[in-house]
Amino acid sequence: MWASDRASAVPGSVFSLMDQAMGRARAAGLPVIDLSIGSSDLHPPAAVLDVLRDATRDPATYRYPMVSDTRPLRMAAADYLHRRFGVQVNADGEVVPLIGAQEGLAHLLLAVTDPGDTLLLPDPCYPPYLGAAAVAGLNVVTLPLHVERGFLPDLDAVPAGVRPRVLLLNYPNNPTSAVADLAFFERAAGWCRARGTLLVHDNPYAELTFGTYRAPSALQAGVDGVVELHSLSKTHHMGGFRVGFAAGDAGALAALARVKGAVDFHPYLGIQRAAALALGLPEDVGREGAATFEARRDALVPALQRLDWDVTLPQASMFVWARVPGLTDSVAFAVQLAAQTGVAVSPGRAFGVQGEGFVRLALVQPPAALERAARALSGAAIPSGSAPLAR
Repeated sequence: MWASDRASAVPGSVFSLMDQAMGRARAAGLPVIDLSIGSSDLHPPAAVLDVLRDATRDPATYRYPMVSDTRPLRMAAADYLHRRFGVQVNADGEVVPLIGAQEGLAHLLLAVTDPGDTLLLPDPCYPPYLGAAAVAGLNVVTLPLHVERGFLPDLDAVPAGVRPRVLLLNYPNNPTSAVADLAFFERAAGWCRARGTLLVHDNPYAELTFGTYRAPSALQAGVDGVVELHSLSKTHHMGGFRVGFAAGDAGALAALARVKGAVDFHPYLGIQRAAALALGLPEDVGREGAATFEARRDALVPALQRLDWDVTLPQASMFVWARVPGLTDSVAFAVQLAAQTGVAVSPGRAFGVQGEGFVRLALVQPPAALERAARALSGAAIPSGSAPLAR
């Protein structure tokens, strides 16, 4: 009775179904291996935790943080972008701290669009993108991501009559683990500028890259008409801290700051101090976490390939995206798998129509657990029934 139209428009989450299925597995005495949620199981760097502990004993951190209090974090973010990507941004007008990138995206869409505007969104995509679009009242036009194109969108295929206000991209990608090079972002930025479209790039996996690959920043294509979102949840294993930043176009960020000023303050000052330190740590600290996920990738992918699942070796992120032969209902498959084996994966359909037939596995367990999960998957049956997405 009290739900608004915008609240009712927010898509349901499949993860409630998965949680129920894992509950049935536990009730049956099965050990659960949860590969459905992309939350890092690694610890933040010790120096980061030390700063936070010290801050909790400083009474000056207990008050509401004001805009002026965020300058050290904004400076650290600007320094990080320059050191890592060679990007120059003004910490006083082109960086806004966020209470996590997911919060930042939702507020950014409210800040730079009006109801009925068009958002170009890849399919498959991270499900909260659809929720943020629904809350903002946007018309979503999807860009299919196909394996033949390396899960990169074909912007030339956008119909001429579509006038997008925002194009939202995400590389390294969730859920597909696909990566993009700088030339791709330069083409995308040029395409957007020619149409008066804001390019928004969600970049939470910038440092979770493997081998010699290093992810670029969309801001390397210029800050005019580009906003990039960064999070410390994956790169520094600080998911529960809820801290990140947006950087780029000054006009878009001024609008974001105005909206945020109406609905929230800023992260706790102790978390800001911890985040500022994290952003300034040497690159090899972040590479340690990436190496851990790379070793897990190397344990899981060959095991899935031995099952004849269609999966390539990811160059980045904390996910493996796999096509399961003969699968036509990934939701029913994932629910049945969790309930019968205790292994929980994310069904591809939860990420969009183009995700059907795939599952996403998060590399959030040690190699031995991933290998046990693969053995359980070897006996998984393809269901004939259908499981509805939760509302």
